[in-house]
Amino acid sequence: MSKEKKSRDWDAVRLKTRKKIMGSREKNGLLLNIVVYTLLIAIGFVYLYPLLHMLVTSFMLPHDLLDSSVQWIPSGLHLSNYRNAMLTMDYWNSLWKNLQIALIPTIFQVIVTAMAGYAFARYNFPLKKLWLAVLIFSFVIPPQITMIPTFVFYNDLGIIGSLRAFIIPAALGQGFQSAIFILIFYNFHRQVPRSLIEASEIDGAGHLSSFFRISMPLAIPAVIVTTLFSFVWYWNEVFLVNLFLGHGNTRADGLTTLLLELQRFQSSFGQVFAGAGTVAPDPVNEALRMAGTMLAIVPLLILYLILQKQFVQSVDKAGITGE
Repeated sequence: MSKEKKSRDWDAVRLKTRKKIMGSREKNGLLLNIVVYTLLIAIGFVYLYPLLHMLVTSFMLPHDLLDSSVQWIPSGLHLSNYRNAMLTMDYWNSLWKNLQIALIPTIFQVIVTAMAGYAFARYNFPLKKLWLAVLIFSFVIPPQITMIPTFVFYNDLGIIGSLRAFIIPAALGQGFQSAIFILIFYNFHRQVPRSLIEASEIDGAGHLSSFFRISMPLAIPAVIVTTLFSFVWYWNEVFLVNLFLGHGNTRADGLTTLLLELQRFQSSFGQVFAGAGTVAPDPVNEALRMAGTMLAIVPLLILYLILQKQFVQSVDKAGITGE
């Protein structure tokens, strides 16, 4: 009996050990957890490395950049790079103009695309499937292909060099990536029970009332997703902003963005200090550029940290993850 008992105890220990290592249906094993966390750490490092490199380099002085022994830890936290970068980019003025370019068209775009998606989801009209196909096709076409006729058209309208070059297209459902936003709202509004809309119509609600009082409150996740994506895309757009707003504009009297100022960093650096009657403290180096880059992405990082939870939940509820 003692040998049989020892054998059963040994089998139980082996089974328990195997479950801990290999896992079971109810719980992942140690081996799978190690593989998963190793992959997550590796992928996270790939994404975080550029950000960490920019942050560390932005605090370095020129002698730190030339010292091969200085890799990740600078000789000190020198804020002079950020001060000089802010002067070069005219940071607060550029930030305010960047907010105008990103926020105002975003508001128009979200409202219009929400209404367009609702119309596709709730109403039947002639050639509806054809217009949906055209909508998808317009999303596939790169904007660089249509930039020349678009520029000529905007120039004829007299909106080149003003914020209207982005507000008017956004208000007409032709802003940055408006097609994908219409499709997001279209898929989301289709999930709202039609009985709710019909009940509101029986109570005397009109089309707009049903849209704003019934459908839009239920579409808050889609609104959050489209607002954040639209804001980020307008914020990060450089090519079209430079094409439509940078034509004939100067920093003093025109519209600009932080990324445009980052492109002009080399030429602006000497002009700023020469205009101030002072000599530039150091020539433009990697540390100054990294400081300017960090200043350009800090607003988006703050926005993401504040709205991270709402953004993740909204992406899941809006159904744009392929579920």
